[in-house]
Amino acid sequence: MNQYWDPHAYVRDASFVSELATPVIELLNPRPGERILDLGCGDGVLSRKLMDMGCVVIGIDSSPDMVKAAVELGVDARVGDGQELAFYEEFDAVFSNAALHWMTHPDAVISGVQRALKPGGRFVGEFGGYGNIETVIRALRKALPKYGIDFDKINPWYFPTAEEYRARLEAHSMDVRLCELIPRPTRLNTQLVNWLKVFARRFLDAVPEFERENFLEEVVTHCKGGLQNLEGKWILDYVRLQFIAFKPSRPKSCKM
Repeated sequence: MNQYWDPHAYVRDASFVSELATPVIELLNPRPGERILDLGCGDGVLSRKLMDMGCVVIGIDSSPDMVKAAVELGVDARVGDGQELAFYEEFDAVFSNAALHWMTHPDAVISGVQRALKPGGRFVGEFGGYGNIETVIRALRKALPKYGIDFDKINPWYFPTAEEYRARLEAHSMDVRLCELIPRPTRLNTQLVNWLKVFARRFLDAVPEFERENFLEEVVTHCKGGLQNLEGKWILDYVRLQFIAFKPSRPKSCKM
């Protein structure tokens, strides 16, 4: 069961994802002329921004609809699985924003990134870390059993601790310069039910169609006390993991 992405709903209800990406682009510190792989490029908004900064960008995303939206922005975007990258020493940097937590085989991702980077290249990104959307997860765990669904069997998310992810990077011979969790409570510009329809689609699709509205109402009700402020606005308990890691340069040969 794959997560379905609707580019129009994403722009309407989740534009904050790219709007909050300035810090991670600053971590990337892109330079004109660099070849960059945008891993999980989505609708291409950030890929386009990197291109406008003078970078040569290739975007990879598993959603054909999102790739189509990225191509319409002029991005060289391709449908592909970030867990099965086939590039070899092509990129100065691999960049990823809000995508790696959708890839539940992190070692396969890191291995592919390591191959894709030129010696001395960097892997820079931000994604959901340990504790991310914990209130929503608790609500899903409470609501799903009523419909005969086991959260863990269809959970599409990977939210590691900083220590775990650092260890994975280092196990693939990456030199980790930064790896830390950052709590980032995030105010939605939409209702929680719309956020759920975008980001919790796998759970929603598992519920019988005639029960979905009831299911959404139950999840929202469970979340109200922890996530809705006195003005009725929703503030999600986001926690992001930011990291910078370098592929080692080849040792210089010693000539006699």
